[in-house]
Amino acid sequence: MSEEKKTGTEVSAETNDGGRIVFADDVVATIASLAVADVEGVSALSGGVVEGITEMLGKKNMTKGVKVEVGTEEAAVDVSVIVKYGYKIKEVCEKIQLAVKNAIETMTGLKVVEINVFVQSIAFEPVETPAQKAEKRKAAKEEAAEAKKAAEPLPEPPRVK
Repeated sequence: MSEEKKTGTEVSAETNDGGRIVFADDVVATIASLAVADVEGVSALSGGVVEGITEMLGKKNMTKGVKVEVGTEEAAVDVSVIVKYGYKIKEVCEKIQLAVKNAIETMTGLKVVEINVFVQSIAFEPVETPAQKAEKRKAAKEEAAEAKKAAEPLPEPPRVK
């Protein structure tokens, strides 16, 4: 028996018109990765060593850090993430689980039976204080005013002496 790489899963044997519906596994993984990206507190999806090498070679992988197992009616998802420092990790993970479940079930009709979230790291991103944010806004306004002033036309020199 030859081993064939599994790339898609048939969801239902037949549709109303006698056809069939098949989801590529990458479709379900992409839905999951997009749902994770929208969760506040997630810095990035985290791939393994192979995915890291692929990324270094310039090949972007939309489903980095997401593994799916798709059956005819159900799906199981494993997600590896990097969480931003300062967020409650348990709450971020619960939000990830909810977002992934809702996205996959809504878009595919598959029942999500399991979502495992693996926190691979914490991202230490600089946190701005309200004073720093106000200073940035002030500097941006000043730059905009200077740019506007520089864009104003200079007065024309007299044409005659």
